[in-house]
Amino acid sequence: MGQACYAQCVMASTSKAVSDKSRTSRVSGKAAAPVLPAKGKPFPSYQAALRYLAERQDFERTRLTREHRDKFKLDRTVALLDVLGNPHEAFRSVHVAGTKGKGSTSTMTASCLEACGYTVGLYTSPHVVDIRERVQINGAMISTSDFTRLLSQAAHAASKIEGKHGEPTFFELMTALGFLRFAEQAVDIAVIECGLGGRLDCTNVITPEISVITAISLDHQQILGDTVEEIAREKAGIFKPGVTALTIEQPKPVLAVLREAAEKRGTKLEVLGEDIDFSYRFESSPELGPHRRVCVASPRSNFEHLAVPLAGEHQAWNCGLALAVLDRLRERGFETPERRVAAGLARTRIPGRMEMAWTNPRVLLDGAHNEASINALIKAIGAHVPYDSMVMVFGCAADKDIDAMLGKIALGADKVIFTKVAGSARAVDPYELQKRFVAISGKMTQVADALPEALNLASRAVSRGDLICVTGSFYLVGEAKKYLAELAASRGRPGAPAGEDDDD
Repeated sequence: MGQACYAQCVMASTSKAVSDKSRTSRVSGKAAAPVLPAKGKPFPSYQAALRYLAERQDFERTRLTREHRDKFKLDRTVALLDVLGNPHEAFRSVHVAGTKGKGSTSTMTASCLEACGYTVGLYTSPHVVDIRERVQINGAMISTSDFTRLLSQAAHAASKIEGKHGEPTFFELMTALGFLRFAEQAVDIAVIECGLGGRLDCTNVITPEISVITAISLDHQQILGDTVEEIAREKAGIFKPGVTALTIEQPKPVLAVLREAAEKRGTKLEVLGEDIDFSYRFESSPELGPHRRVCVASPRSNFEHLAVPLAGEHQAWNCGLALAVLDRLRERGFETPERRVAAGLARTRIPGRMEMAWTNPRVLLDGAHNEASINALIKAIGAHVPYDSMVMVFGCAADKDIDAMLGKIALGADKVIFTKVAGSARAVDPYELQKRFVAISGKMTQVADALPEALNLASRAVSRGDLICVTGSFYLVGEAKKYLAELAASRGRPGAPAGEDDDD
């Protein structure tokens, strides 16, 4: 699709979005909030269930401060799950924490286990477009009817404990829903991604087969601590006595904290590349283009030269960690033959991570949301996506290390358009982002009050050899992905990136 047509579609959709937002605001006030259905009865509809959930405290969309630290506790989750019959005790699991890479590691692990013939649950956050992305079995999202039914159960259980423990949060209810789903479907194993931190994250009620820590860096300092050592200590809170813990090479202070925590909790910590034989290389082929291949070997396994399905050097480490999990699960009775594991990796797809969502002009989506992730994204783009000039559409949350993120963007982007997620209390004002960016870089910038306008501006600034990259927040990426999908559908191409066969 040509630039002019793209811009016209953006502008038309912007007007529709404003109209839709106005309609939403008239019906989503507190007075219209849904009440809990009668005892033993489900919510009358999926939309009613979503409205109930939207009324719960949601730390993912809250501007976090140090005052929120005491809000994170496990006693409410324990009480909620107890009323529900402790569904988390009915299935085996792998628990994954970390600052970045935990979603990728979790998804690769689940995909490989599914390819090995197991029924596999996957619980991740945040979602990109549809909340049901968070609860999957063998790659399929939970249905709207099952979501409604199970959230009804969780809501009734919540009403029984609120007097003593307070209202369960959005994430606590979603976690309970996920555990209920995996228990009733009798999954062979579930891969559970931590939400925020580890020690006090509500997923930390499980006793997994393996505990996993991905790369640790500064993020959510208001809640987790001001140094990587403090953050590592929170992440290490998922370690359980006698449960093997796996991690990748980390900065020395981080690794020292993880080793100390493992020793205190009576668990064995194994480090990829040190205790676990690991290597990777970069190559290019006609079939896969530029990519990396990894090797993980042990007395039980020999995963040799397997192609990493996701772009970026950091994904080689995430893939190696997933393979190490599969190797250690062999000790726990799981069969993970190399051929099937390779097939599982090849099928791994993750929305919102190095995702080319539009082709003319090219629009790349990636949910990089901290300094380390932005740095990895820019490196991955340089290695995998040829371009003449890159326009970055950027918006982020206020509780991030904003200046550090902007510093990385200044090194990679040729022009930046600052915007924000619609209706987000956490979002930084784009004019503030522009002001701070100008202080550290002389590159061109513009401001857009909403994402559609930002994409409109970006489309006017690029030619065929250029690239538009939307990043800074999974919610911003989700908004872009949904918007572009609607744009594609309006042109008669639902479910596919638009522009693939357009020559104008």
